[in-house]
Amino acid sequence: MGLFDSAKDKASELAGDNQDKIGEGVDKAGDAIDDKTGGKYSDKIDGAGDAAKDKLGDL
Repeated sequence: MGLFDSAKDKASELAGDNQDKIGEGVDKAGDAIDDKTGGKYSDKIDGAGDAAKDKLGDL
């Protein structure tokens, strides 16, 4: 197993163990971006956040 495989496995493990915290971070980032853009891209930001959280659930 190479260095990158080991790092990937560790990152997946940490992400799996901290899904709630990462999900909250995704939501906060989306809210910040939405605020900066004046809500102009709310639907796209929400969709991207939902997709990121779905991928997180796959870990």
